[in-house]
Amino acid sequence: MSQKSLQNYIPALTGVRAMAAYLVFISHFSYIFDGGFPHIFQRFFAEFHIGVSIFFVLSGFLITFRYYNSFHLTKEWFLQYLKNRVARIYPMYFLLTVAAFVYYFATGDVKITKGSSHPVGLMFMNITFVRGFFYQYWDTGIAQGWSLTVEECFYFSAPIIFLIAKKYNKFYIQPVVITLFAIMMTFIFKDVNWHGFFGNYTFVLCFTFFGRCFEFFVGVQLARYVLKNGFTRTNKISFTYGGFIMIFVCVFIMALQKPIAPWLAGLETPIGIITNNYVLCIMVAFFFYGILTEETLFKKFLALPFIELLGKSSYIFYLIHLGWIYDVLLSNINKANDSIFEMYDKWQKDWISPFQNDTVNLILIFIVLNIISVTLFKLVEEPLNHYIRRSNFLVKYKPRPKGITD
Repeated sequence: MSQKSLQNYIPALTGVRAMAAYLVFISHFSYIFDGGFPHIFQRFFAEFHIGVSIFFVLSGFLITFRYYNSFHLTKEWFLQYLKNRVARIYPMYFLLTVAAFVYYFATGDVKITKGSSHPVGLMFMNITFVRGFFYQYWDTGIAQGWSLTVEECFYFSAPIIFLIAKKYNKFYIQPVVITLFAIMMTFIFKDVNWHGFFGNYTFVLCFTFFGRCFEFFVGVQLARYVLKNGFTRTNKISFTYGGFIMIFVCVFIMALQKPIAPWLAGLETPIGIITNNYVLCIMVAFFFYGILTEETLFKKFLALPFIELLGKSSYIFYLIHLGWIYDVLLSNINKANDSIFEMYDKWQKDWISPFQNDTVNLILIFIVLNIISVTLFKLVEEPLNHYIRRSNFLVKYKPRPKGITD
């Protein structure tokens, strides 16, 4: 497998995006497993938020792999880089965030504003990503969109990370400095109570770039290693399956931790933070290294066209799997269930409704959410992405040679 072909596109890593998004979905609805199963099952699935860590390591890898060797910090380069990032991330986030607040203004659903008395200002904080720095607002709007603030911080930091690594040969010291900065800022602001800005250590370490930066740096280092050493290996170590197994060992360690109120997951305990932020990401990197350098059935599965399509639309799935769209779907399913039982009562029948089982309903919603995601990807996200990249936004468009992608 040549470096050139990998640089153009890596289908299996697109499939990984779908896997990561579905892991997050399971974590948010893990209560389904707390019925006929031992409680440890629910705790185990509740820690499938690791999909976010997979996204972070993958972002670190892909941004570095695509830009590290061609990096030169000029105005034109940075504007083109920023244009590509905006095209990829912002259109759907903006549209879905605005839609969430329109839904709030229409219904008054306080889950979107978390009781804030300034919804317009809060919407502005959401569409500019700054809500992610405030404990009081980090899960407003599209709640899971907090991770986009973390991603954007990395996108803006990446050129500086590259510059310091290449010009000054200072790579490993950077995550240490960033983490110490986070600790210092939290120490300063934790008692200020300015809307929870750097409000507490758990929030900062679990939900901001300053606490999660090591995951990106692991992805960056994986890309640097691959760019330097290529994709051929002489050893027979199974990094794909070994890394995959160790990922879920980390999940099990977090599942054994007792959540500390008001937090809900083992992630948000001291051992959980260490496991998630500093150990799990290394296992994810091993898994990715296997995907890049090994030919396995797992890799072939992730690269299947259908899985690839799900991976391409997984960003939208991630943004809509929790929130008002899910609530609307669930509400309609419940209404349908009530109507069916009313009809059974009229008929004097004791039949089973197709919508009376919560697990079946969740599977149905999962399928519908994927259909919506693929549809929005094909009709909205992909066209907008191409339009922005080919526009003169930020920097004049220059057609790239055929076969070169970004």
